[in-house]
Amino acid sequence: MKTVMILGGTKGVGKEVLKSCLNKGYNVSFCGRNSDEGNEIISSSKSENKLYFHKIDLNNINEIENFFIQTINRFGRIDALVLYAGITPVASLIDTEEEDFDSVFNVNLKAPYFLIKHVLKSMIKFKTGSIVFFGSAHMDYGMKNRTAYALSKSTLYTLSTHIAHHYAEYGIRSNYVVMGWTNTEGEIELRATEGMSEEELKNKAANILPMGRMLNNTDPVPAVMYFISDDSAMTTGSLIRITAGQYI
Repeated sequence: MKTVMILGGTKGVGKEVLKSCLNKGYNVSFCGRNSDEGNEIISSSKSENKLYFHKIDLNNINEIENFFIQTINRFGRIDALVLYAGITPVASLIDTEEEDFDSVFNVNLKAPYFLIKHVLKSMIKFKTGSIVFFGSAHMDYGMKNRTAYALSKSTLYTLSTHIAHHYAEYGIRSNYVVMGWTNTEGEIELRATEGMSEEELKNKAANILPMGRMLNNTDPVPAVMYFISDDSAMTTGSLIRITAGQYI
């Protein structure tokens, strides 16, 4: 039985990955800032014995190692690590404040980096493992007002290929999922602050994206589940774009 660790997992696509893992019979360790959200997922899952939730604020990585330790204590090993959590501050290069810069790099890069540090040691011990990065269509250059976010996501791609190259000898693979414009809770909340409804958001995306609609929370899940599964045993260092044609 596989154990999947998710950085995030209480919302959006991460939550859909969690549910798909449970449907496969996998154990899942996940995290978030809100204990009520984590506990609600566990209580409504009817799979309490297969789930572990760890409360954590990724702006402060002091709990990262403990998240790893408690996952190992609960399930014994980690077969796959899915790095979903991320934030998207709205600011151009010339408008970015230091606080925004530090926050996006703490959550999007520093937290994954140090969680991987611990998880890799366990995967090396078992000589197997899959790491799945959630990237963004902004990774190549991004919108003008997503500078720090774009930079953090492109750096994650470098980290993914670094792991793929240097840890393949231990049977560890690393792959990068480029996720396009998606109607996650965070995206809907962001647009609401701009006075845009969810329906208006979808209509705007439909007029911009080559494939005619924005992604929903389940669109990226099959690719993630493939990378978690043994079907991708010889797949590493890859990048898959699930973007509805955005930025191609």
